Amino acid sequence: MMNALTIDVEDFFQVGAFESVISRSEWDSYPLRVDNNTLRILDILDEFSVKGTFFVLGWVAERLPSLVQVIASRGHEIACHGYGHELVFQIGPERFRKDVQAAKALLEDITGSSVRGYRAPSYSITADSLWAHDILVESGFSYDSSIFPVYHDVYGIPDSPRFPHVLQTRAGALWEFPMTTYPLSFAGKHANLPIAGGGYFRLLPVSWTCAALKAVNEKEGMPVVFYLHPWEFDPEQPRVEGAGLKSRFRHYLNLDRTESRFRRLLAELPFTTMSEVLGSIAATEELLREEV
Repeated sequence: MMNALTIDVEDFFQVGAFESVISRSEWDSYPLRVDNNTLRILDILDEFSVKGTFFVLGWVAERLPSLVQVIASRGHEIACHGYGHELVFQIGPERFRKDVQAAKALLEDITGSSVRGYRAPSYSITADSLWAHDILVESGFSYDSSIFPVYHDVYGIPDSPRFPHVLQTRAGALWEFPMTTYPLSFAGKHANLPIAGGGYFRLLPVSWTCAALKAVNEKEGMPVVFYLHPWEFDPEQPRVEGAGLKSRFRHYLNLDRTESRFRRLLAELPFTTMSEVLGSIAATEELLREEV
């Protein structure tokens, strides 16, 4: 079973953990490190003959169009991470529409190809911003990967379906590929443990993460989605002053171990682009309908 490998292309100073100490007006004053870090990831993926989906921030694409072209030329899928890395539930429908449409148009101009997929900054399509799905369909997207079915202080819809499914919006159908979780039960209570990547991947033992992802494949018969950011491969990145303890912990934990853990993950599980995985699911469902 093939799984979806995804990279959220943003720089270290653009993450939600630092938004209280770094304003967007200051972004251009920081050194860009996302290009070299992304090229490092591309080289690793070439070693393992793996293709993935790169959710590129429009702000980055505008300043580094050649990076977007390189990603696409090396056989990877380009998808949209919005333009300004603003939380969907904070900016509202009209600003969201302008943000995603501007980013989508920019990426399509750079690559000359249509952009089908979207992922919200900090997984910020929540119960308070489900209207975003209508706007995504109206804007020409065919799939979303923004919902995290977990409890979290910023994002999450805990009772959302855990696996890829089709949403029927007022504007039309939209595939949702939620972030992968592992179901846990304790004392009669149930919760989903996030195992899809990012800080969770840097926190949990890599052997446990690989085993949990394989269990979703083998015991539940479903594909997983995995994500990382270029800055997670960069332990030498500048340290941001003034951020809270929790933010610093989430951002800097085990950055020096990301690459070795990522290599082990690629050696143990098969990955491809998100469009390939969703296309395979759609084809299988069509065959099952024909058999009925």
